[in-house]
Amino acid sequence: MEEVARKLSVNSDWLKTGEGLKDARHLRLLDDSGNTFDAQAIRGVYTVVEPIDIELPFYKEVITAPGSNKTHVIEDREQCLRLPRSHLDFLEINHTDAIGAAMIGNSMAEKIDDGSTLAIDRGLTQIVDGEIYAIEHDGMLRIKYLHRLPGNSLRLRSHNRADYPDEIFRPAQIEEQNIRVLGWVFWWSTLNKRRPPLPFL
Repeated sequence: MEEVARKLSVNSDWLKTGEGLKDARHLRLLDDSGNTFDAQAIRGVYTVVEPIDIELPFYKEVITAPGSNKTHVIEDREQCLRLPRSHLDFLEINHTDAIGAAMIGNSMAEKIDDGSTLAIDRGLTQIVDGEIYAIEHDGMLRIKYLHRLPGNSLRLRSHNRADYPDEIFRPAQIEEQNIRVLGWVFWWSTLNKRRPPLPFL
C-alpha cells in the first residue's frame, strides 16, 4: 500500500481510510542516506517516457533456394532500422507500417545510391504519380518512381534514366509478373563515399 501511495503521490493513510489529507506533499520520506524529502518530489520518477527512436523491421531480397536465380523479399530478423519517432509522427505514418530496406543497384543514382538504407511506409500503397515507391517485382525488390497510365497500366521510372529506360506494364503483365507495391519510400540515407584529401599534407 505504501508503494502504491508513493507512486500516486498521495498520503497512504488517505488511500487506506479515505480520511486525512489526500495530498502527499506534507508526507516526509527518507532516502537511502537518511535525508527527508517531499513525496511529491518523486512524482516524475514514475512518469512513463516513450523512447525517442523507433526500431523498424528490415527487409531484404534473398535467393529462394540454393542454385536458384529466383528471389523473394523477406524480413531480416538480424537487422533493424532506427529512426526518430518524430519523423514518423510528422508524416503521420503508423509506426507498425514502417519498414527498412536497402537500395540495390544504381538505377536511382544520383538520387539514391546503391547500398543506401531506405524507410518505407507500407500504409501508403496507392500510387501518387511521380513519388518513389518500393515494389516487389516477381521476387525482386525494386525502388522506382511510379506513374499511373490509362487503362490501369503502370510506368516504372528510374532516376538514372540514361542507363535505365522507362518500363511500362499493362494490367495483364502486372498480374503475370507479380508486381505489387510494398509502400512509399519516405526516407533514405546518404553517405559521401569519398573522403576529401587534405591539401597541405
